[in-house]
Amino acid sequence: MAGKALSLLPPLLLAAAGLAGLLLLCVPTRDIREPPALKYGIVLDAGSSHTSMFIYEWPADKENGTGVVGQHSSCDVRGGGISSYADNPSGAGQSLVECLNQALRDVPKERQAGTPLYLGATAGMRLLNLTSPEASASVLAAVTQTLTQYPFDFRGARILSGQDEGVFGWVTANYLLENFIKYGWVGRWFRPRKGTLGAMDLGGASTQITFETASPAEDPANEVQLRLYGQWYRVYTHSFLCYGRDQVLRRLLASALQTHGSHPCWPQGYSTHVMLREVFESPCTAAQQPRAFNRSTRVSLAGSSDPALCRGLVSQLFNSSSCRFSGCSFNGVFQPPVAGKFIAFSAFFYTMDFLRTVMGLPVATLQQLDVAVVTVCNQTWSEQLLSRGYGFDERSFRDVTFQKKAGDTAVGWALGYMLNLTNLIPADPPGLRKGTDFSSWVVLLLLFAAMLLAALALLLHQARSTKSASTI
Repeated sequence: MAGKALSLLPPLLLAAAGLAGLLLLCVPTRDIREPPALKYGIVLDAGSSHTSMFIYEWPADKENGTGVVGQHSSCDVRGGGISSYADNPSGAGQSLVECLNQALRDVPKERQAGTPLYLGATAGMRLLNLTSPEASASVLAAVTQTLTQYPFDFRGARILSGQDEGVFGWVTANYLLENFIKYGWVGRWFRPRKGTLGAMDLGGASTQITFETASPAEDPANEVQLRLYGQWYRVYTHSFLCYGRDQVLRRLLASALQTHGSHPCWPQGYSTHVMLREVFESPCTAAQQPRAFNRSTRVSLAGSSDPALCRGLVSQLFNSSSCRFSGCSFNGVFQPPVAGKFIAFSAFFYTMDFLRTVMGLPVATLQQLDVAVVTVCNQTWSEQLLSRGYGFDERSFRDVTFQKKAGDTAVGWALGYMLNLTNLIPADPPGLRKGTDFSSWVVLLLLFAAMLLAALALLLHQARSTKSASTI
């Protein structure tokens, strides 16, 4: 009897496995033996100091799906940003060729015609458009001419508003960190309860702060409402033009030339020659421009390494004397109090990473950051902006994470921009993910449970039979 029970066990297991296999064959899903085809999208982030190209990919059967877009590859364009080609527009288009040729290698040939290609220009081009709309139009026309020569689905080159840049960066960060929607093991999407992160972006010519807020903004210009995955989000956002890293350094240089015989923010022993036209012909330094100066004049300036004087120069950039709202950040701009967790990227990350890794200094608190600033004898821009500008204190600063990437994808506005323009984030809540149906998983689980129970029953029967035989 025991031998018979034992002999029945393998056929039973094989039968259950066979039934499971047959059931899987009947499940309405793609052929799991073949990898899914991929779709691609390309975004050129044309910043003020440089241009970066990002290639994204997602399974082709997830068009208008959820949480499936990732970064395939990237390329940094050599040279300055496209706004630096104001006097040579054709050079702006030519500068993109090397990275576009890489895109030809990275995107399979059969997918190139259906691959959307976008170029978004940020604060550098916003400034150029203010000073010379003709030059700005010529640069965009030149890059458009280059981009249309490639076999991709070119969707346009345009200048993003500061609000767009801030909101798309916020979308990118929270999308990558799965704060909007998350996929559960049972085959359903669900909305996490951890809430969203605020986003802070420090570029070359502007800086953006964006975070979710419960109350309507007192200034409608600072509020954006988004519907993502069936959920409405009220977001506060503001972009400060001329408060990016490069433009702030230019403004500090202009102040140093006017008020000091040296530059207190530069290390002692460092000196260089400065062309006045490079300092005063930016819209960001127009108010500091001398009444009469020779744009071709070259002056020598040395560093004095004085953190206190440097802090004073930086503080002058923040006007907190007037606010017609219940609360402001600086320059009379409405801002509700910062709350919750934040992610800071771009030049915020690079500054903190330099202090941590190169200088080996702790920067976990605002006090430590201030000590680090004095230690390197060069008041950094990031420390002032976070505390004096946006109003972070010791408690709220602990909730700021400085990151370059989330997973394998760079954090910035580019992914959020593409997700928006390709409708890869649906407004309606997603149901079941394309794949194995949830009810099929239930049947499979019941089948295997039945198989295990049958096996246990046979083993128990075998044990009893063996015991009875021993007794006899």
